Amino acid sequence: MTQEHYKGLLLIGLILSATVVGILALYSHTIMPGLRKVDDATFVKSFQAIDRQIINPVFMLQFFLPLLVLGLAAFYGYKHHLIEAKYIYAALICYFLAVVITVAVNVPLNDGIKKVGDVTNSEAASTARGQFNEAKWLLFNHIRTVLTFISVCFTSAAVWVSKLV
Repeated sequence: MTQEHYKGLLLIGLILSATVVGILALYSHTIMPGLRKVDDATFVKSFQAIDRQIINPVFMLQFFLPLLVLGLAAFYGYKHHLIEAKYIYAALICYFLAVVITVAVNVPLNDGIKKVGDVTNSEAASTARGQFNEAKWLLFNHIRTVLTFISVCFTSAAVWVSKLV
């Protein structure tokens, strides 16, 4: 890998992780507060529809590619003893933790609510919403949003220190 490839990786990592921050933050400040105000059946149906839609190739690449890109940049920085490597390591660790939270907490909750079938019965809808545990989902979404934002900050620091911009 050349120095130019490395700098390209840093920029790609920065851009991709920044877009993920936007998506996660949108859930925190808009989607979940909006859904909080609807009845149980509407909440369950709406969340199911949103979650089914977000599972697509574009989002999956956008969400998981920063791990690969930042990992390659971290390896290059380590191999070449670059001063900005420590920022890339920190960015990678923060992003990795956000992905772990997603896979360990948010996705299982999403999968649970997607299994709910008929919510025309208000009791079934209320039970499904309660089992989903909105408060837990939102708390961990806030945490992964902050971790991803910190990753963006560290990646930005690496870009700045590398004198890329």
